[in-house]
Amino acid sequence: MSEGNYVKIRSPPTSLDEIAAQEQRLVLPHFTADTAWELGTRLRARLQRASPKPAVVNITLANSAQLLFHCASGRGTLPDNDTWVARKRAAVLRWGNSTWFLHNKYRGDENAFRAKFMLGERAGEYAIHGGGFPVRVEGVEGVVGVIVVSGLSMQEDHEVIVEVLEEYLQSLKGEKA
Repeated sequence: MSEGNYVKIRSPPTSLDEIAAQEQRLVLPHFTADTAWELGTRLRARLQRASPKPAVVNITLANSAQLLFHCASGRGTLPDNDTWVARKRAAVLRWGNSTWFLHNKYRGDENAFRAKFMLGERAGEYAIHGGGFPVRVEGVEGVVGVIVVSGLSMQEDHEVIVEVLEEYLQSLKGEKA
């Protein structure tokens, strides 16, 4: 795909209210291995249409860290991408919000974040950079899974997940019609 043919990922909101509204709006009716496959393949395809830069897509269950989907959108990812995946996932699981929400809440100030939660040397276990998103299911309390994208800008890593979740939920409405 030539540079001019890529479809840019829109910019995410930076207001905490707007980010929280995204998270509240993007609740799934169910979440299974099939759901993870559908979301993962949609994310991979969207990432390929968005940028020549490769990214990693990772989807896991929250309670057991069971891996449901993991792939690269193209050649050139590094082991560091998987380190970022683990750090973003850990932040979503501990605080129950997207990493983009955490980034904006603390204005990207990792020192303030570290101090607030007395993380000390463990601060490196968490990343407050966009790209980690909680999976919630209607009628189920708490986070049931985590979707992570790592490889583009933190804004793009976050918003590509939002775009794909919106598209997926819209497609489910079409199936019911």
